[in-house]
Amino acid sequence: MTKYVKLEVDSLSDAPSPTSGKKEIDEAVGAEAFGLNHYLARPGEQVSMGYHRHPAHEELFYVLEGELTFETPDGEFVVGAGEVFFVPPDAPQKGHASGEEPARFLAIGAPKAEDHATIVEPCPDCGTDTERDLSMEETEEGQVVVVACSDCGTVTDRFRAGSE
Repeated sequence: MTKYVKLEVDSLSDAPSPTSGKKEIDEAVGAEAFGLNHYLARPGEQVSMGYHRHPAHEELFYVLEGELTFETPDGEFVVGAGEVFFVPPDAPQKGHASGEEPARFLAIGAPKAEDHATIVEPCPDCGTDTERDLSMEETEEGQVVVVACSDCGTVTDRFRAGSE
């Protein structure tokens, strides 16, 4: 029997993210072939957990309100409301909310099973360009994503669920 799902996006709890809000729509509806997240990023907030690439996963960012800037090896791309930014598999990028107002946007990715990200940035402790390891930690305030240098173990970031 067909299982249709309808939900109100604002009713979803926020997931841990560097943004002020992340709603995992794909998880809520049980989507298996693609990822779909709705984000709220305040000015200056980074969109991803670091400069990263998805080896076998493509991404599409659709800006609903505000402005995002993506850093890539090909330069910066400024994406405003009503515009999309496509990132092919294995293409590195890092984004942040760059406008004066908060950015609301959708991030769509496929195939969902291949959404593993490889984060490679200079470690503030050991100084080398290293990958990052991600782990989930339970705290009294809820789940926290811990980002650490894969070489020396230094924790470089911690992200918890935001609040609109």
